[in-house]
Amino acid sequence: MSFNVLLVGAGEINFGSVEGPWNHTLRLERKLSSRLRVIALVDPDTARAKSALEGKLASGAAPSYTRCRIFPTITEAAAGLSADERPRLVIVGAPPFARGTDISGQDLELQLVQAFPDAALFVEKPISSGPVDASWRVAAELERRKTLVSVGYMLRYSAAVQKMKQILAHNNITVMGTNARFVMAYEYARKLPWWDKSRSGGPIIEQATHFCDLSRYFGGNIVLSSVSAHTVEHDEAPGQLSAKRFDEEVIPPEHRLPRLTSATWKYDGGAVGALTHAIALHGTTYDTEFEVYADGYRLKLVDPYNAPKLHVRRPGLAPEEVYSFENDDPFFGELATFIDAIEQRTDTSHVLSSYNDAVRTFEFTWQIRMVSDTSAKSERERRMTA
Repeated sequence: MSFNVLLVGAGEINFGSVEGPWNHTLRLERKLSSRLRVIALVDPDTARAKSALEGKLASGAAPSYTRCRIFPTITEAAAGLSADERPRLVIVGAPPFARGTDISGQDLELQLVQAFPDAALFVEKPISSGPVDASWRVAAELERRKTLVSVGYMLRYSAAVQKMKQILAHNNITVMGTNARFVMAYEYARKLPWWDKSRSGGPIIEQATHFCDLSRYFGGNIVLSSVSAHTVEHDEAPGQLSAKRFDEEVIPPEHRLPRLTSATWKYDGGAVGALTHAIALHGTTYDTEFEVYADGYRLKLVDPYNAPKLHVRRPGLAPEEVYSFENDDPFFGELATFIDAIEQRTDTSHVLSSYNDAVRTFEFTWQIRMVSDTSAKSERERRMTA
């Protein structure tokens, strides 16, 4: 029996790029094989959509796309699809400024549940770049409609992350603290909207969101009032970047990204968390680590996006244990798990990132952004009066 899928967004999230491992269509093809029937591709840039579709029709996956039609809007897709073309799954891979709120033009999820009330939604992270209160209203509407939703925090599905969870559960460990470090290689990041925090939300909301989500996954909910954050700004001496490949001058100064953000906070359960995000490295190789501390234990996850390794220190054991997970594909894991949940419907417990939970991560990243903006403003005023 065929499985109807509607794609929203013809960019790298759904179709891949040379810059990273995102490529949802590739995982759909692997999971569903000949059952996959992509019935529509929605993107206002119809030329880009046509190019993406032509690439698929020229590939070995062509049978899954032969009946795919291109629409510029959800409304036109709903009007143009027949009853047997209604999607079971919608992949929402449009940019975050187009989704996650109830504001007209930024409300893709609400448009989709109105047009296709029986479809499940897979929504990319972060859920939005708009106001948090609007995202909570979307969450309430999705819950009211009983829409099955999964959000793309794929690191939760990583075999390394699940190994960490197993170690904690098996040894009845209470987490004492978490420490996340994300150092970006920026030389080939040339998309102007990404460097404009009025459009992207900023590097914590848009990029470090995965590590903020991992922090919550291990530490629990955040005491938002406890968040403290400081930044190195673009106009400070340590913030001068020598390998930019674009003209940052076209972005208003107040909208330019901080080069480094350092944040700390308290968890509801008493543990403490920390995050450092830096735009600092040249080339293409990022430097990312995530640590969990507890009595007698230190779990350190290195390079979770590409070739994950987990270093484990246990009580009374030396040297530390090292586990490698190079062949793991958490992108496949999250989509495969969600498709299984759609087909079974009775058991959604393996869907690890619900929409409500993703809003909590979004709320947390916004808190870091707001507190760091306030800190930067105070520092700027201090320098002016010094």
